[in-house]
Amino acid sequence: MLKEVLTKESIVANYHAQDRNDAVCESGRLLVRIGAADPAYVEAMVKNLEVNGTYIVIAPGIAMPHARPEAGAKRVGFSLVTLAQPIAFGHPTNDPVKLVLGLCAIDQEHHLAALAELVTLLSDEHWVQAITQASHAETIYQLISEEI
Repeated sequence: MLKEVLTKESIVANYHAQDRNDAVCESGRLLVRIGAADPAYVEAMVKNLEVNGTYIVIAPGIAMPHARPEAGAKRVGFSLVTLAQPIAFGHPTNDPVKLVLGLCAIDQEHHLAALAELVTLLSDEHWVQAITQASHAETIYQLISEEI
């Protein structure tokens, strides 16, 4: 399931983010690129971070920005952005962020299978390190494909 919603076109390696909002926006732009979301969804992802805080920083170095489905979600989609330089998101224990995983869900259920696969991958510290050190989106996609 993850390979269906996280494609080569939704991966960027070594993105030079200006700040946390730029990192979130890049993950959202990728969701728009693959047709999973409308541009308004990207704005809603940033607004969610501003309003609800840094709960999206789900583990050390990993953020998962998202917005409500009604904010412009079209279908389930994931994006993956590794940052050239880690960015502080303001989380008290999990900063700085090096890996940004954009999530677009149309409801509370259809993304769960792909999310479960992703969580399994993220629990492997060596895999996460390989992803964040990869210099090309193609390499990241291959690493994902080998694991699922």
